[in-house]
Amino acid sequence: MPICWLVSEGGSHKPIRLPHQQTVVLGRGPETTIKDKKCSRHQVELKAECNKGYVKVKQLGLNPTSVDSVVVGKDNEVKMKAGQQLLIVNQLYPYTVQFKEDPARDHGGTKRPREVSSEDRESRKLDSSLKAAKQSEKVPASIGHEEATKSSESFGHWSQGLKTSMQDPKMQVYKDDTVVVIKDKYPKARYHWLVLPWQTISSLKALSEEHCDLVKHMQQVADQMVQQCPDSNSLRFRTGYHAIPSMSHVHLHVISQDFDSPCLKNKKHWNSFTTDYFMESQDVIQMLETNGRVNVKEGASELLKLPLCCHMCRKDIPTIPALKEHLKSHFPS
Repeated sequence: MPICWLVSEGGSHKPIRLPHQQTVVLGRGPETTIKDKKCSRHQVELKAECNKGYVKVKQLGLNPTSVDSVVVGKDNEVKMKAGQQLLIVNQLYPYTVQFKEDPARDHGGTKRPREVSSEDRESRKLDSSLKAAKQSEKVPASIGHEEATKSSESFGHWSQGLKTSMQDPKMQVYKDDTVVVIKDKYPKARYHWLVLPWQTISSLKALSEEHCDLVKHMQQVADQMVQQCPDSNSLRFRTGYHAIPSMSHVHLHVISQDFDSPCLKNKKHWNSFTTDYFMESQDVIQMLETNGRVNVKEGASELLKLPLCCHMCRKDIPTIPALKEHLKSHFPS
């Protein structure tokens, strides 16, 4: 059976062995050399399935652990395969996993894999991008959304679902050579669309100056969606990005401000659209034009824990049901 190793891409310490089906808890401490106080001493739980070629990753700490820039979420568990990248906390401290055949059977010992060189890191990133592109191409355009979701789950995490939704004609409401617009599968308002580039871009942090024209076009398409909406005269809209999105593949939200939807169920949903966690599209464009990259504020995830507050009149509201009832005074049916 192969042996699994957790390898620091920064080369800050020797690879850590992950024994088959044994729980290993890592975080701030001497084993990882992480000193960042935003990283819990018990930040992440790892369990290798060496015979199946993946590692179960469970976030234990409060601050976000990510796999391929997608947040795992506290007490949630995802599967990580070779070629994917684990970011221990706040998109920092990158690791990969390697499965090596057990040399003990032939040589009577267990060797650690060599530390990762810069060439290896670049090669692995390229291979990962190519695999993701091939996987998205395998989903036929005619597949139904429910089947597409199952299909995507068969080869990856649920957070990859956008890549199948954007290929589904039932979800598409507009497309051109550069972008596609889909209906949000779980809309948080009467009107909620997502504008996605066909180009594979994992997150805001992957954007650079060369993407300026792309994000401007995404905003233009968002404006068109609002203009053609039958209730555009009576409803206000916002366009923007989540600072730390739950879904992989960068996407622009176009959402009406009534928030009249049964899918809006909790404080995280509300605060993700009504606090600075929601980054205005024009601000993102300006960052790219000025700095060539998007700056996501540290501790952005803490904004999701803020008390409920009406985005129209700033009144504090104790519960989501009370908030929904209050919103009726601002947005009559």
